[in-house]
Amino acid sequence: MAYKSYSMELAGRTLTVDIGRVAKQANGAALMHYGETTVLCTATASDKPREGIDFFPLSVEFEEKMYAAGKIPGGFNKREGKASENSVLTARVIDRPMRPLFPKDYRNDCTLNNLVLSVDPECRPELVAMIGSALATSISDIPFCGPCATTQLGMVDGEFIVNPGQKDWDNGSLRLTVASTSEKVIMIEAGADEIPEDKMLEAIYLCHGINQTIIEFINKIAEETGKPKHEYTSCAIPEEMFAAIKEIVPPEEMEEAVFSDDKQTREENIQKVTGKLEEAFADNEEWLAILGEAIYQYQKKTVRKMILKDHKRPDGRQITEIRPLAAEVDLIPRVHGSAMFTRGQTQICTITTLAPLSEKQKVDGLDPFTTEKRYMHHYNFPSYSVGETKPGRGPGRREIGHGSLAEKALVPVLPSEEEFPYTIRTVSETFESNGSTSQASICASTMSLMAAGVPIKKPVAGISCGLVTGETDDDYIVLTDIQGLEDFFGDMDFKVAGTKDGITAIQMDIKIHGLTKPIVEEAIRRTREARIYILDNVMLPAISEPRKTVGKYAPKIIQMQIDPAKIGDVVGQRGKTINALIERTGVKIDITEEGMVSICGEDEALMAEARRLIEIIVTDFYEGQVLEGEVINIKEFGAFLEFAPGKEGMVHISKIARERINRIEDVLTLGDKVKAVCLGKDKMGRVSFSIKDVK
Repeated sequence: MAYKSYSMELAGRTLTVDIGRVAKQANGAALMHYGETTVLCTATASDKPREGIDFFPLSVEFEEKMYAAGKIPGGFNKREGKASENSVLTARVIDRPMRPLFPKDYRNDCTLNNLVLSVDPECRPELVAMIGSALATSISDIPFCGPCATTQLGMVDGEFIVNPGQKDWDNGSLRLTVASTSEKVIMIEAGADEIPEDKMLEAIYLCHGINQTIIEFINKIAEETGKPKHEYTSCAIPEEMFAAIKEIVPPEEMEEAVFSDDKQTREENIQKVTGKLEEAFADNEEWLAILGEAIYQYQKKTVRKMILKDHKRPDGRQITEIRPLAAEVDLIPRVHGSAMFTRGQTQICTITTLAPLSEKQKVDGLDPFTTEKRYMHHYNFPSYSVGETKPGRGPGRREIGHGSLAEKALVPVLPSEEEFPYTIRTVSETFESNGSTSQASICASTMSLMAAGVPIKKPVAGISCGLVTGETDDDYIVLTDIQGLEDFFGDMDFKVAGTKDGITAIQMDIKIHGLTKPIVEEAIRRTREARIYILDNVMLPAISEPRKTVGKYAPKIIQMQIDPAKIGDVVGQRGKTINALIERTGVKIDITEEGMVSICGEDEALMAEARRLIEIIVTDFYEGQVLEGEVINIKEFGAFLEFAPGKEGMVHISKIARERINRIEDVLTLGDKVKAVCLGKDKMGRVSFSIKDVK
């Protein structure tokens, strides 16, 4: 392919795409330039389908190379290793809009790789990779019903910023990512500082409009450089097999099997149906090999027909009805805060841990402005939560994504470091799962934070809506609070978290080629109604406000401001002074460059002692000041007292006792604790003290 270059103006900057310049052996490759950010985006696929699978094996990678930001990786190895959390989250955001646009019966392995080569802080590489992945796939020979395009929107001082730079993205009150096809919105991801619903809708469709100009640009490139799409082996279930299945298991029988509010009962019913069909097809190895997928498709058609045509949900609920809810706090002893939230057969327990600010998470990535995190939300999904058994292998992409979504939802309501000088970690443990665990973790985490005494600004709740569509855009049903079956067989998982006053997070996934504006509007309206109901009727009755103090077992922190010029006095040479303070009082001491000192401990008396000693260290001696000190050295002419680590003064022999003494040792010994008054400076500028003049 001959090398060609294309450019367009996008949000005040030039987006340039080089085709045929590098990576020519990939099915599709685009070298993307936006400002001085450069990302190589490639799409590759295998020649044949992978045998024995019933899903599309798509892999999406976002490779952060530290050289792109002029850095050497931290740690001992000095080489990039496991993908960072940001890499995982970016890969998920690329995957979610693109996966539905591949043929449903496509089983060839496909990889979308995005290699970040250079980073301009004004042009976020994540956005470039999102556009580049769609472009590389569109010009490749891989079957794809695209293109799609992505726009990001920030907000600073109430004004929208299209494709903001990294600083505005990090610090703005909105972080919105919207992907679209030429007709519909296909993916939404948002973090926001309580943005009202109508403002969020305005932002979403502003992005959708900009996406249309990008799609026109991609279409032009694909027309000139795109390859013909290759043929592939369809893995669709034969119609004659479906007909045979319906003869053996009529639709009424399948409807009865899936119509249950208990997940285990439903699974037992499906196992009976499976056994019946396995017996019937015992002599047909070809059909037996795809029977699992066929039963899945039969269940899907049954559930969708029940919902769309009959308005019947598998568990018998009304379309807008939420599953039974329950909430409680303080169920785990000794931890700093705990809460459990239950919605039907979904149950999450969140534990909050508080620590000094020195325990912030260090972030080693391409973002030059975010180098640490004060709040961390982690989400765990063990196999027992769905009645399965498998060994734990650490958090996967799903766990990282759900944790990030909950973190995004709660950050806007957290107190500032000045208000609450703690590092905060919440961990959501999934005890039971039947859909929408990420939103349950937001509810549980809100209550856990309040139970731990974290003075959050407002409580946050989360809920998810689903969707079943028919043959036309007007034929659809939006479902409030989807359970697992409705998620598996439905078309949408629209998660929204927020306070009573606005949205703090959105994550929207779909399995179809986009949502119309009425569907988006209805989903946002439904989630608002549901989260307010959850707040008022379940969460706030369990705990109405943050506790006034942190718990018995949580560390206590007091803060004091010192003159930044005195930081060296507190630290001492090679840390000698601060280490002596820590050893004497048993507390943790952190000092910022601005002179803010945080003293952390469990014994309030020892914390107060540490504060008193620091005040002595940073305060210049003045005449009339009375201090208690320890005798640390005795000379013929006087005794030396230590009032605090690194803070000493001398008492002349004539100022030790009211009567005349010949030897200091007759009155004082090393280790004695005595009070002394400051006499001010002598003619030579030296500060002296007196024991005998203490009143």
